[in-house]
Amino acid sequence: MSQPTVGVLALQGDVREHQRMLAAVGAQSTPVRTPAELDAVDALVLPGGESTTMWRLARTFGLLEPLRRRVAAGMPAYGSCAGMIMLADRIEGGVTGQETVGGMDITVRRNAFGRQVDSFEADVDFPALREPERPLHAVFIRAPWVEKVGDGVEVLARATGSDVDASAEKRASARIVAVRQGRLLATSFHPELTADARVHALFLDIVKEA
Repeated sequence: MSQPTVGVLALQGDVREHQRMLAAVGAQSTPVRTPAELDAVDALVLPGGESTTMWRLARTFGLLEPLRRRVAAGMPAYGSCAGMIMLADRIEGGVTGQETVGGMDITVRRNAFGRQVDSFEADVDFPALREPERPLHAVFIRAPWVEKVGDGVEVLARATGSDVDASAEKRASARIVAVRQGRLLATSFHPELTADARVHALFLDIVKEA
């Protein structure tokens, strides 16, 4: 697959920003709002936004079950912030009845780093990226974190919150903010809001491997 088509779930959130980053790494992208549009893509990005709104709109548009089926069947997917919540099998701090697409054996805490006023930016070590010696500048907005991971989940990055000058001991026990499980990738932060396309390049590599 030389130039896969990557869908971006376009119910709510940072759709154009993800499409810009996908174009920067050489992927064709298209918005996905219907089951037919989902059927036409090779992979999917679930953007940042509001996870409860995304879930409800997915139900309204008849997309939730098709999304679950495609992910379960092995479609590569990447979720940023709210998208991470949507890919999680379990949520802490969600609203009553909140559902997810699932697929990743993780427990995610919604709004874990705080509310809008607690948003922050920090450099995180992300060895799985190209140029691994260069930290990734990450933007956290009402961000979740991963509280628990299953045996098949790889932890890719951790962050300490707004304390970017934390000690080595504190960094070692920092919160999990990026994970991979097979063809599924998720980050607590918003790489689409920066000029660094390395997370999207990693996802494109996963798509091509699939």
